[in-house]
Amino acid sequence: MRPPVAPACPHDRYGQLPSSPEAARNRPGIPGPPSNDQKGAEAEMSDVRARLSTLWIVVMFTMLYADVLSFLNAGFLRGLMAGHAEGVPVTPLLLVGSAVMVEIPIVMVVLSRVLKPAVIRRVTLVAVPLTAAFIIGGGSAKPHYLVLAAVEVVCLAVILRQAWRMDTSPALSRPAE
Repeated sequence: MRPPVAPACPHDRYGQLPSSPEAARNRPGIPGPPSNDQKGAEAEMSDVRARLSTLWIVVMFTMLYADVLSFLNAGFLRGLMAGHAEGVPVTPLLLVGSAVMVEIPIVMVVLSRVLKPAVIRRVTLVAVPLTAAFIIGGGSAKPHYLVLAAVEVVCLAVILRQAWRMDTSPALSRPAE
């Protein structure tokens, strides 16, 4: 007669499901349902990811809207048509650099949702200062731009704070599902 083999499914050797979550957790080799603490931590991480992603969306659209409003200024448009943006020559290198800098918030919308918390923190610590430098250094002194730049910088500060305070414990290192 062969010795009984532990079942590969959550049923016990008699085909019965565990009577309680405690019984399931106490069975060797078979993981039980996640604890309430673990569920709460995962839900909190999901909230942080959603907040970060949403704030990056706000930054992205505010940057876009600042440019759209600038195009409504006839003097600005005439300068662009002449190859200058507020006295700065518009070159292919400037356009590529601007495209790269504008791409940062777009990519961060997705990365905030899929990267591990520790990686999100590190990437954010690079992305926020680069984006802030682009907003401040590449901007204008026009009133509409100053208002929108202030909104962008405040959002970036909140993003930085959220990422810095994010729980990066290994238990929460799985990407969001």
